[in-house]
Amino acid sequence: MAVTPLHLGSWRTPVEPAPRLATALGLAPDDLLVKRDDLVGPGGGGNKVRKLEWTCAEAVAAGSDTLVTTGAAQSNHARLTAAAGARLGLRVVLVLAGDAPRGPRGNLLLDALLGAEVVWAGAVDADGLQAAAERVAGEVAADGARPHVVPFGGSTTLSVQGYAAAGRELAEQVPDLRHVAVALGSGGTMAGLVQALGAERVLGVHCGAVPDAHVAVAHLLDGSAGPDPALRIRTDQVGAAYDRLAAPAWDAVLLAARTTGLVLEPTYTGRALAGLAAAVREGEVVPGERCVLLHTGGLPGLFGHAEAVARLEEGAGGSGQEP
Repeated sequence: MAVTPLHLGSWRTPVEPAPRLATALGLAPDDLLVKRDDLVGPGGGGNKVRKLEWTCAEAVAAGSDTLVTTGAAQSNHARLTAAAGARLGLRVVLVLAGDAPRGPRGNLLLDALLGAEVVWAGAVDADGLQAAAERVAGEVAADGARPHVVPFGGSTTLSVQGYAAAGRELAEQVPDLRHVAVALGSGGTMAGLVQALGAERVLGVHCGAVPDAHVAVAHLLDGSAGPDPALRIRTDQVGAAYDRLAAPAWDAVLLAARTTGLVLEPTYTGRALAGLAAAVREGEVVPGERCVLLHTGGLPGLFGHAEAVARLEEGAGGSGQEP
């Protein structure tokens, strides 16, 4: 079935210079730009909007009236699926890992505002979460609805076309682009960029959302079951776990805020900047090479991250120096 993407965002997103951040990282002032994919789309914006233009188009073309998707409690993808569903007039059911918190905050508040239904799956791994989503979809169908299950993170071989388009935008906006640093969650954002720009120009920073980042991206690119050695993926910024506060990521969040007024969050964008900083320190990225940090959004997740909130309540709890 041929699918034409919906229009949920306003493209192209701007690129902005970040000279003070570049200098703090050890780059030349004009080496670093930030692509602001946090600025567009319903529900607060973010990189998932580009993917949802394809996955929601697929659902609408199939005659579905309900979107079912999965995520962590503070999932940006879940929040933006809720927003896309509201815009399109589709019911949205979010199947989230864990148990209902005592007081919802961050993305969960926006999920409620946007009218999404939340089903808590308990302590499950990725396979268990997907199985829970399929079970919920079956229950929805038994009630007479027509559900469409959107995979974790919205990443499919179809939806990566959203970030292939972003890669083409970047190539036009920054003709001398040498590196684009991007958080790697479910893998679709990196896969699309690689498709458009080539593996040598895309630096993915693993956030711990999938067991094997190399395999996840390679599968989305060509359906292979094994890793692609050409992919540039840093796996050193995860820390204790995906949903825990990694010190370099937190320092990166503070650094971006205090040098540029740019608000990142610790799960994805903070790790992406920390990975870029590590690449500069190690000589993988050197002064004089044009770099882009892809800002994938996720601001509500900052307010839902208990450790980050505690640090801020304590007075930031970090140096704001180079991570």
